[in-house]
Amino acid sequence: MTQQGPDALAPTPSSPPQSERTIPGVSNARRWVLVGLLGLAALINYLDRATLSVALPLIASDLSLDPTAKGLVLSAFFWSYALLQVPVGLLADRWSLRWLYAGAFALWSAACGLTGAVGGLAALILVRIVLGAGESVYLPSSVKLITTLFPSRDRGLPNGLLDSGTRLGLALGAPLVAWLTVRYGWRAMFYLVGFLALVWLLPWLLAFPSPFPNPAVASPAQERTVQRPSSWQLTIDRNLVGCCLGFFCYGYYQYLLVTWLPDYFVRVRHFTLLEAGAYASLTYLVWSISAPLAGWISDRLIRRGWNETRVRKGVLSVAFSTGLFLIPAALVAKATTAVPLVTAASLVGGSTANLLVIFQCCAPRGQVGAWMGMGNFIGNIGGVLSPLITGILISRTGSYFPGFALAPLVLMAGLLSFWLIVRELKPLERTIP
Repeated sequence: MTQQGPDALAPTPSSPPQSERTIPGVSNARRWVLVGLLGLAALINYLDRATLSVALPLIASDLSLDPTAKGLVLSAFFWSYALLQVPVGLLADRWSLRWLYAGAFALWSAACGLTGAVGGLAALILVRIVLGAGESVYLPSSVKLITTLFPSRDRGLPNGLLDSGTRLGLALGAPLVAWLTVRYGWRAMFYLVGFLALVWLLPWLLAFPSPFPNPAVASPAQERTVQRPSSWQLTIDRNLVGCCLGFFCYGYYQYLLVTWLPDYFVRVRHFTLLEAGAYASLTYLVWSISAPLAGWISDRLIRRGWNETRVRKGVLSVAFSTGLFLIPAALVAKATTAVPLVTAASLVGGSTANLLVIFQCCAPRGQVGAWMGMGNFIGNIGGVLSPLITGILISRTGSYFPGFALAPLVLMAGLLSFWLIVRELKPLERTIP
């Protein structure tokens, strides 16, 4: 059988396994050690984010914070985190990822630890801004490193493992932080969570090869090519617009689950707070499993000769479509029926690996970090709007259904963006001057 076009789905004879085309001096085992460390750092990243939310009632009591002050503290993280996405992405494309990530990790861990020493509102806001600045490195740098270490057909699984760490951080973070806070107090909790995380730096520095090339690769033929672009401009094209719109819709949906799901379980389904936390953790665990699994399935199909564009977008479409389970979940009468439906709706996590690979494949050579930074910035705008719009809808209608029905529809709009705006998954042909 012959291939019928560039987007044909039928398998075609493939070249020798590209998984063997690694960067000189970086063994396959070392590549996966680095991926494991990125996943662990992602877990720590989201664990650190959970600390304030869990401990806020005690902090507010000790520091005499009113609701307005608490809102400022909770939002301060995103001021620096969102605004620094593109600048950090540009740095990731040009600086040593070893030292950039190590420095940012040390910064955010120190900021988390020092939160235990704050004595007032101004200091609390400051450490949260510093925490956001440090954690802004997480996605642009991680995606850049995976692009450097793996050819496109092998990137689904490592990207899935990266995202899996974030969901495990959400699933494990809240109960762990709550236990530490009750056992040792909120100040000691911050000291323990923040400063103990610095141990991660040792295996990272040991595992990261030095010297390590930072090639601006985006196609298998250039996996060994070292390019250091001098331009600091961000190349804007149709694929970037489509990817960012899709990531906005994805961010809108995922932040609905993160922010409103526990409250929904308590107020609508009448679970206890402990039960609500357990069921919310279940959705995060399902999300964390589906991300690497879907990435692995995609990689397997592509290595067998299936067209990469169709596979990545196809698996993403199936995962996005599971978000529609959230609509009947909000309609059914029985709580015992709603929980499985909400859990099924968390299979949207299966889209994450391919979402990241699409950014990696479409970005111009030398701008993978910058493109991912822009995408994450736009995605966080969706994350800011989602809880706000949902809250407004609940206040005006007295029901959670409109907000829970809107999020999957927004997700479907993102699916249209990937199919109708994003073209074939290959980088721009022009190189960066």
